[in-house]
Amino acid sequence: MPRRKPLRFLLTNDDGLDAPGLSALEAALPEGSDAMVIAPSEERSACSHQVTTSRVFRATQVGERKIAVDSVPADCVRVALHDYGGSFDWVLAGINHGANLGADVYYSGTVAAVREAAIFGVPSIALSHYRDRELDDDDWLRATGWVRTLLPALLKRPLGRGEYWNVNLPSLPPGPADPPIVDCEVDTSPLELSYAVDAGEYWYTGVYARRGRQPGRDVDACFAGSISVSLLSLP
Repeated sequence: MPRRKPLRFLLTNDDGLDAPGLSALEAALPEGSDAMVIAPSEERSACSHQVTTSRVFRATQVGERKIAVDSVPADCVRVALHDYGGSFDWVLAGINHGANLGADVYYSGTVAAVREAAIFGVPSIALSHYRDRELDDDDWLRATGWVRTLLPALLKRPLGRGEYWNVNLPSLPPGPADPPIVDCEVDTSPLELSYAVDAGEYWYTGVYARRGRQPGRDVDACFAGSISVSLLSLP
């Protein structure tokens, strides 16, 4: 019987190449996987689905299978597909330091990276980790374990053309139990419009943990302590 080829992954993010969440994601890949990391050279959070067409940007090899791009996450995916074509089985983005729930999917560079992959027909998953500022839950080893458990089943689930997954890990106090995994739709509630204004200067003062939440949707599921899994698709 011929040996099965290892799955080949492209990993990226919007927190930058050196972000701990990216290392946590790589550590969560199935055993025997083949991974290439092509990520922004610095943090590009909340950049949405920008792409660069009016300036030169540089991609720099910084390791055997690691490339730093001085641009946004969607450009990282474009570079990967331009240079390596159809050799990736999956594009994974994350693990983002902070949630990408509900309306966040429109602002997020993490989600934009996998949406760009979906445009080109490559299966993809965005993974983010909600952080409750009142909890000391900056535990990437635990996040790796959760994703390692989640990925095998999610990789087997069929995706239609233009579909992609958005996963959010919850913020939980230390404990041995893994959170439940919940399939749910994206919450359509808007983020709070809250600003401090001084002489025409605006500073956002909304509190993420107090955002609106529709029962049973991704914000509600993740805030309640579950791993939310949402199927998204191109228009």
